[in-house]
Amino acid sequence: MKKLDRYIGLNVLVAMLVVLVVVVFLNSLFAFLDQLGSMRANYQLPQVLKYMLLTTPKRIYEVIPVSALIGCLAGLGSMAGHSELVVMRAAGVSLTRIGWAVMKPALVMIIAGMLIGEYLTPVAEQMALTQRKIERSADGRYSDEGVWHREGNSYMFFNAVQPNGVLYGVSRFEFDDQNRLVESSYADRALYQGKHWALEDVKNSHYQGDKVTTTTNLTEDWHTELTTTLLKVVVVKPDDLSIEGLMTYVDYLRDQGLESGEYDLAFWKKVLQPLSIFVLVLIGMSFVFGPLRSVSMGLRLFTGVVTGVVFMILQNLMGPASLVFGFSPLVAVLLPIVICFGIGVVLLRRAA
Repeated sequence: MKKLDRYIGLNVLVAMLVVLVVVVFLNSLFAFLDQLGSMRANYQLPQVLKYMLLTTPKRIYEVIPVSALIGCLAGLGSMAGHSELVVMRAAGVSLTRIGWAVMKPALVMIIAGMLIGEYLTPVAEQMALTQRKIERSADGRYSDEGVWHREGNSYMFFNAVQPNGVLYGVSRFEFDDQNRLVESSYADRALYQGKHWALEDVKNSHYQGDKVTTTTNLTEDWHTELTTTLLKVVVVKPDDLSIEGLMTYVDYLRDQGLESGEYDLAFWKKVLQPLSIFVLVLIGMSFVFGPLRSVSMGLRLFTGVVTGVVFMILQNLMGPASLVFGFSPLVAVLLPIVICFGIGVVLLRRAA
């Protein structure tokens, strides 16, 4: 039985990896063509290729669930096409046994996804975004892309953020309790000094009624709760953060009295992605033993693509809906998983 488990697992794992490579390649090709359209004087082909390399972990992480589903359909479908599954069932091998063999390569994909999403994607994505913003401008100050952040009544905008604690183009806006602008400032650069930021070439404007007072300073200390650790979280989109980073920033937002729903949603997506992969593989297996038992490989793959797309669309619809209508992000992420699990279990019971 161990040889049989290895044979099934190897077939399915190879199929999953092949599908993963193909999907990531196509995804990268379209992303590369998109980046070619945004080249500038200091952002040429070498910089585009560097950006593509750094954003590859994100693309891999995003397509692992769908690749696992299509790979399961392709691997088991190939065996079904050669009547190997029929022979196994005739020899007394149960669906449970075959399912356990299929879940082993799925576990490999789950572990790979967790490692990539937790350790590679957050770091690589921050480096990619920061380098692109800096390289696309001659002096590192780029204004049509950047990062907004809020701390109490203070709003901040950074043109570019470097991982080593350097900010470019620091704009700050201070409002009173009646939401009236009382102070604004702009600094060319800010360097993190451990407990505060050192601003360089600072221009401050103070507003009192119709009167505006402007001052300039070569350097100025800026005391804020914003640290380099938090900046690493602010720069990257919620879906690209690690679980630890999401937890840290959610706590920070709650301490500031700010809305954290978007980051809560990203947190549950990350935590439950292994379950998503498991359920998609389960439904793929149920298709092979159920309605797709005797159809062509092309139809199996098409069904896998459609199922994966529908699953992602459902999750992408439920997520924003939870933020708009105020129900739990956990429910939004879990509902598509539960639906797919139910469909998979029903189909497998019928096949048994």
